[in-house]
Amino acid sequence: MTPIQMVDLKKQYLHIKPDIDAAIQSVLDNCAFINGKPVQDFALHLSQYLGVKHVIPCANGTDALQIALMALGLQPGDEVITPSFTYIATTEVIALLRLKPVFVEVDQKTFCIDPGAIEKAITPKTKAIVPVHLYGQAANMEAIMDIAKKHDLFVVEDNAQAIGADYIFANGEKKKTGTIGTIGCTSFFPSKNLGCYGDGGAIFTDDDGLAAQLKMIANHGQRVKYYHDVVGCNSRLDTIQAAILDIKLKKLDEYIAARQKVAAYYNKAFAGHPNITTPSVAPFTTHVFHQYTLVLDGADRDGLHNFLAAANVPSMIYYPVPAHRQKMFASFGGDAYHLPVTDWLTERVISLPVHTEMEDEQLALITTKVLEFFKH
Repeated sequence: MTPIQMVDLKKQYLHIKPDIDAAIQSVLDNCAFINGKPVQDFALHLSQYLGVKHVIPCANGTDALQIALMALGLQPGDEVITPSFTYIATTEVIALLRLKPVFVEVDQKTFCIDPGAIEKAITPKTKAIVPVHLYGQAANMEAIMDIAKKHDLFVVEDNAQAIGADYIFANGEKKKTGTIGTIGCTSFFPSKNLGCYGDGGAIFTDDDGLAAQLKMIANHGQRVKYYHDVVGCNSRLDTIQAAILDIKLKKLDEYIAARQKVAAYYNKAFAGHPNITTPSVAPFTTHVFHQYTLVLDGADRDGLHNFLAAANVPSMIYYPVPAHRQKMFASFGGDAYHLPVTDWLTERVISLPVHTEMEDEQLALITTKVLEFFKH
C-alpha cells in the first residue's frame, strides 16, 4: 500500500503523464508562454463543458473573485452577503475592495449558505450575494436567485470547490454550478477537482457586457493595448497551465466519479454511527466531493485528528476559525455576529482523504482507524 495523502497528485500525474508531457512540450516548442493558443482552447472547451457563454481565465481563484466584484461597479461601503464558514479568500476580497462583508449562517447539513439568513441580512446598502458551493455541492441557488431578483442584487458564485457539480431546478432543469448567478468564479489550485500544476483561476458569465468588462479589468483595464479605460489588474492563466488543464478537463467527469466512489465507501463504513454524521447531499444538487467532511458530535474532534496522524492517516479541519472570528475582520464588527451553527461546525468538522487515485486498502485502513478511535 502506498502512503496515504489527502490528495495524491503524483499518482494522478503518472496516469496521464504522456498527454501532460506532450502538452507541456508543445508549449515549450512554441514559446508562447503568455496568452498562447492553449489558453483560448481551454477557455472554449471549459465554456462548452459548463454550458456558459464566456470563460475568462485568470491567475488564481482569489483574483477571479476580486475581478468579478470589481466588474459590478460596487462602491466603498456597499454590503456583500456571504457565509462566514468558508475559506478566507471569499471574504478577503470583499474587504480588500473596501466593501463591507456581511456574514450569515450556513445550513447545518449541507454547510452552504442559508437562504433564510440571506433574506434577514439584507439592508438598503446590500448590493451582492456571494454564495459558496462548499466541499463540492451547490448552495440552494434557486432560492438565492429568487432573493436576488426580489431585491435587485448581484450574485457571484464561489465555485472553487464544486466545478462539475450539477444544480437541479424545481422544474428538472440542470445547470452547472458557477453558471447560475451573475458571475461564477473558480480556482485551479493543484488540489482542486480540476487543478493545474501551479496557480490558476477562471471567471464565468453569460452576459456579453460583463464578459468584456471582466476581460478588460484582468488585462490592466485595457481593451486596446496601451489604452487603459479603467483601473484594472494583471491576472492571467499562463499557457503551460492552460495546456495542462485542457488535458485534465477531458477527465473531470471521470475524476468526479472516482471521488463519489470514495465517498460511497466512507458512507457505508460510518452509516449509523452515533458520533459520526456523514455528508448530507441536498436534493437539488450533485456532490463532486472536493472534500469528504464528517461532523462529529459527542466526540473529541481534535483527538481523532491526532489519533489518525499517529497512524499515518492524514486528515484536515476545514475550517477551524470562521471568517467573522478572524482578526482581519475585527473592524467590521466580527465579534458582534451570532452564528451558532457556524461556530458549532468549526468545532466538529473533519475531512478525510478523498482523491482520484485512492486504493481499497487505503480506504479500509482509514475507516478502520476512525472507528477504532471511538472504541477507546
